[in-house]
Amino acid sequence: MEKFAELRLAVDSVELVDAHAHNLVALDTTLPFLKCFSEADGDALSYAPHTLSFKRSLRDLAELYGSEFSLNGIEEYRRRHGLESISSKCFKAARIAAILIDDGIESDKKHEIDWHKNLAPVVGRILRIERLAEKILDEGRPDGSTWTLDTFTEAFLSKLKSVANKIVGLKSIAAYRSGLDINTNVLKEEAQEGLFEVLHAGNPVHITNKSFIDYIFTQSMEVALQYDLPMQIHTGFGDRDLDLRLSNPLHLRALLEDKRFSKIAIVLLHASYPFSKEASYLASVYPQVYLDFGLAVPKLSIQGMMSAVKELLELAPIKKVMFSTDGYAFPETFYLGAKRAREVVFFVLRDACNDGDLSITEASEVVRDIFSNNAKELYKINLGHQPLESRALLSWNQLDVTTFVRLIWVDASGQHRCRVVPGKRFHNVVTKHGVGLTIASMGMSSFIDAPADGTNLSGVGEIRLIPDLSTKWNIPWAKQEEMVLADMHLRPGEAWEYCPRDALRRVSKVLKDEFNLVMHAGFENEFYLLKRVVREGKEEWVPIDATPYCSTSAFDATSPFFHEVVAALKSLNIPVEQLHAEAGKGQFEMAFGYTDCTGAADNVVFAHEVIRAVARKHGLLATFMPKYALDDIGSGSHVHISLWENGKNVFMASDGQNRHGMSKIGEQFMAGVLSHLPSILAFTAPVPNSYDRIQPNTWSGAYKCWGKENREAPLRTACPPGVSDGVVSNFEIKAFDGCANPHLGLASIIASGIDGLRRQLSLPEPVDVNPYELDSEHQRLPKSLSESVEALENDSVLKELIGEKLLIAIRGIRKAEVAHYSQNKDAYKQLIHRY
Repeated sequence: MEKFAELRLAVDSVELVDAHAHNLVALDTTLPFLKCFSEADGDALSYAPHTLSFKRSLRDLAELYGSEFSLNGIEEYRRRHGLESISSKCFKAARIAAILIDDGIESDKKHEIDWHKNLAPVVGRILRIERLAEKILDEGRPDGSTWTLDTFTEAFLSKLKSVANKIVGLKSIAAYRSGLDINTNVLKEEAQEGLFEVLHAGNPVHITNKSFIDYIFTQSMEVALQYDLPMQIHTGFGDRDLDLRLSNPLHLRALLEDKRFSKIAIVLLHASYPFSKEASYLASVYPQVYLDFGLAVPKLSIQGMMSAVKELLELAPIKKVMFSTDGYAFPETFYLGAKRAREVVFFVLRDACNDGDLSITEASEVVRDIFSNNAKELYKINLGHQPLESRALLSWNQLDVTTFVRLIWVDASGQHRCRVVPGKRFHNVVTKHGVGLTIASMGMSSFIDAPADGTNLSGVGEIRLIPDLSTKWNIPWAKQEEMVLADMHLRPGEAWEYCPRDALRRVSKVLKDEFNLVMHAGFENEFYLLKRVVREGKEEWVPIDATPYCSTSAFDATSPFFHEVVAALKSLNIPVEQLHAEAGKGQFEMAFGYTDCTGAADNVVFAHEVIRAVARKHGLLATFMPKYALDDIGSGSHVHISLWENGKNVFMASDGQNRHGMSKIGEQFMAGVLSHLPSILAFTAPVPNSYDRIQPNTWSGAYKCWGKENREAPLRTACPPGVSDGVVSNFEIKAFDGCANPHLGLASIIASGIDGLRRQLSLPEPVDVNPYELDSEHQRLPKSLSESVEALENDSVLKELIGEKLLIAIRGIRKAEVAHYSQNKDAYKQLIHRY
């Protein structure tokens, strides 16, 4: 496939102009979500799940969302995350730069066009002429008199011309009403009779009379000519209201031969399927005919989509073929249309190159024409010169109310840091160029803001913090501010090898490329809530209470705090599954929903920000340090891990051929993690205080072993409610704490799992008792940070997969931590202010 790397890059990187789509609807619409996958209605819709398109699309969505591979699983994800979140996810993944919306479909709880301006930099309107005519007739004459053809024509043309400069094109659904054999020389008398027939049928008006449809179309073409507007025409298949025999574009011959309208661009929608060859022929012999393949892609099978696009390109000039999603009601339709269009166009053009029709360079240019350039020229769209990632998707008034934007990163010592820029500068400059940052920032330790010796990082050299706009949120506790996670680049577009988020992406890509697997993660965060007291003139921070595990009175005392925290997390689309008082004095735990590993790590960063900020607001201090009090229970950031393939959890066993309730690949991955656990601790337990927590008999996992529902084991397989008996859905890593950089911690876990898959490792037998009772039989995990650093130094697998330079920096930081805290015995107490 290296031969086609240039073509693949062109397909993957091109920004899309979606030249034909429809309005989204609210989540609580009466429109069944099954309509996302089919043009069918009524009883016929119940058969949609048995189509190739449905099965393929369901996998695509489950993988995108990290949800259960089922229609119910996807619908539950939609309900849990909300329309704005799923729309943002779908459009970001689709990389749609412009949407042209035909708003003529009257759907339940339809969002108006302006609402969609949060989803793409450019949103244009396509006006459906039949719907405009119906609205005019429904509203009636101002004086209450009966419509005549002349009064209707006057009202119709007046309305059409009043919006002509505000739209990008017209659209006709004549194929649905009376067919494409449009008579552009229809007599006024025939049109008048048609109008009377329509009015006689009563309200709401539904125009089906052929003569009247033809008249409306012809009048609209006159306006299109005057205002230089393209006319989109539905051709080919659709729902059952359409007579497919009358939707063959060859019926348009009379229109295409009419010299009055020869300068108006006619866009044949939906690849005219199953009349794609006929459409290709018309585009080749009529200069005004253009083609659009939305709906055919993605509703057909893979071979059907490829066949339709190939047939369009058999005769049609490349400059006349355009992409659209025909997205409708559900944001998922936009994602599916974009995803499959990229894949289909790649395969079609690859074959054209192999056949000798195109060179690879020519094919790459065709990609840009089909997906963007042709539509931009035809519909007169100006996208500007900035790439899509650099254009924040804003509501109209957002620039005016955002005073500051915080660019947040987490360094190698696990500390949250930020740069703050005014909102206007962020949107005008920073989204494209980022902000400068010394490379020393990734060499700092938990006790001093200077690079540690041995990190190879110093005050010489600078990188760019580039905001990841998909992570930008309004700050719940500072309403006029926003926050966004930042990636580290050498220069915009070129990732720095020390960037923690990119390190996680790199190993995730290896897991996907080699094994077609995606790792999901869900965190349980423990923390202490402390209150300020003054004793003998000195400030101290002490636990907010002394209640026991799962105490109701502890929750009563902190309920206002948690109400605010959960509301803030909800506004960031971070699902909270449960919370409770832990066993330590003033200690609590919050469990978050699982998602893809990058999303899970991002959520942990934001969750820490929320919890600490809301605590400050309530006069408290929240700390995630591993061992706040040496004589009390420690705090972990336990993480639950599962493996997914094509939207399905493949960590758990799916048949009788399994051990321990997990699949073979699940066992191999987990065995790799167990094998490298001493090295992983250098990432997940990054300060000496971490090892005060990882002790026997504290449910923190002190021995190198695993168990089934064994909370004394560092790795524990879990069987949550709803999972069949004997089957496990995930495994928990307990040796992970709140001082860890979550992206680096998960990267080390994936890298270790990859080694297990490559070597096809097996797990030893599970430990079903407290491993402390079998001390001589099981290796103790590192008792100190220096021991885990030593294990990391000897770990060639993590060095290969995570990167030697980053590992050198991490080892340098960890050694500095060991030296400082061994020489300053009480220095750990200051960690409450850093974590």
